Amino acid sequence: MSGPVLALKGVSVNRGEVPIVHDVSLDVEPGTVTVVLGANGAGKTTLMDGIAGLAKATSGTIQLGGTAMERLPVYKRAQAGLGYVEQARTVFRTLTVEQNLLVSRSGAGDLETVYGLFPELNKRRGLQAGHLSGGEQQMLVLGRALISDPKVVLIDEMSLGLAPVVVRRLMHAVKDLVGLGIAVLLIEQFANLALEVGANAYVLRKGRVVFDGPCDELRGDGERLHEFYFGAVPAGAGAEAEGETR
Repeated sequence: MSGPVLALKGVSVNRGEVPIVHDVSLDVEPGTVTVVLGANGAGKTTLMDGIAGLAKATSGTIQLGGTAMERLPVYKRAQAGLGYVEQARTVFRTLTVEQNLLVSRSGAGDLETVYGLFPELNKRRGLQAGHLSGGEQQMLVLGRALISDPKVVLIDEMSLGLAPVVVRRLMHAVKDLVGLGIAVLLIEQFANLALEVGANAYVLRKGRVVFDGPCDELRGDGERLHEFYFGAVPAGAGAEAEGETR
């Protein structure tokens, strides 16, 4: 298809009755990773929830493959090809790995594609999901999104509580998703790791977009990231900013 697979125009989202996200426009191109960055409380998760239908979009348009999504319920958005990997790493703990995948399968979703992406899960297909490590559970959540046959996968902070080596493994999996033709909208606390796999980035501050451009413009630039996240950078704060955005 030509043009973005996911397009937001002037989207504002409330959390309850409180306005959190204001007038956000962004595009996710087919077969790419688009990164959303920002400090805690910037509105990143609320934006994702608004796209997925879990929070109320009060204005603007959300289009997936050219079809308007903003008035559709959550399950209709999923049926249209929107996958969502939320922060909580929710799995069915008493079901096996394979059972977790099968209950999520739809369309052309294929077990062997998931196992090819995550050989670790293939080795544990008969194990109850509650006995997996945190990293393996995150792989399973990504696998469940993949087997739902999505056009776009929203991924919110998949690195929470995981060791850096595991995060790098998961980032490699994100690149593999793109290799399968799936577009990804990624929120990630390890900013520079995300910028390594992403093509374009958006930075939110107080619910508004303060940067929209190629990931190359921000990669490794901790001082600039700090400025976008928090405002003006204090003198000598470059090293501190770099540490905060890893």
